[in-house]
Amino acid sequence: MKAIICTEYGSPDVLKLREVEKPVPKDNEVLVRVFATTVTSGDCRVRSFKSPVLLWLPMRAVLGFKRPRKPILGVELAGEIEAIGKNVTRFKQGDHVYALTGMRFGGYAEYVCLSESGMVAEKPANATCDEAAALAFGGTTALHFFRKGNIRSGQKVLIYGASGAVGTAAVQLAKHFGAQVTGVCSASNMDLAKSLGAERAIDYTTEDFTKKGESYDLIFDAVGKLSKAAAKKALAPNGAYVSVVGQGMVKERVEDLLLIKELVEKGELKPVIDRRYSLAETAEAHYYVEQGRKKGNVVITIVQ
Repeated sequence: MKAIICTEYGSPDVLKLREVEKPVPKDNEVLVRVFATTVTSGDCRVRSFKSPVLLWLPMRAVLGFKRPRKPILGVELAGEIEAIGKNVTRFKQGDHVYALTGMRFGGYAEYVCLSESGMVAEKPANATCDEAAALAFGGTTALHFFRKGNIRSGQKVLIYGASGAVGTAAVQLAKHFGAQVTGVCSASNMDLAKSLGAERAIDYTTEDFTKKGESYDLIFDAVGKLSKAAAKKALAPNGAYVSVVGQGMVKERVEDLLLIKELVEKGELKPVIDRRYSLAETAEAHYYVEQGRKKGNVVITIVQ
């Protein structure tokens, strides 16, 4: 099968299209023919290995010292189950699924094996595989931090970084939970935030939301660029601040994939896709994501 291999840590040029052995599912695994995957900011961080000095050694021990121990990157995908292990009961051959692979990676390939008990679920019936691949990471991340922040109906919620993969999902999910949503993003993305359900949008390049006299019950930093000290200036009494940076790993729950599927099928949640690339163009996609200007998700289409 074809796969993108991360040959060493470095620029996107270290990503090479290679022929590798097609995996065979174990007894409790499914073999998925990957139709689409994505390039996330996390993929770029792993490839380039931009880690704080204090975390350099432990992170290299986890990921690999000279190159990624798991060289096929990609943490979310959608596709069709081609084969199942003899003990699999949740899925059958021909099911269309979407999944998160997490630190196991593997999405940048034509095939991947997934545990049936892992983060895999039937994809939303009304979503293409491109769209389904762009739902899992942002949606499950937003749900994790909303639980952490105890989001409730009627709250005033601010999403800092409302136009990225996590932010675009967070705006829509906050509306689902009955919140009044304010999105913080660049001027060019304000209309996008409003179209997803934000009552207000603030351009962070010209306005400081902490100086506007507004207070929020929950502030969610969806890009890891807002300090707790800054957020506190705009928190209501007993308000909560949560961030994708420095607050531990996201807890994976299959229930979140099932909720996302339900909301997409109800029309309450939709993926935002900025650009699509082919598998052979994965390095180019990494260059684009590293610019930090993507709107929502960047998809790698493997099967048209």
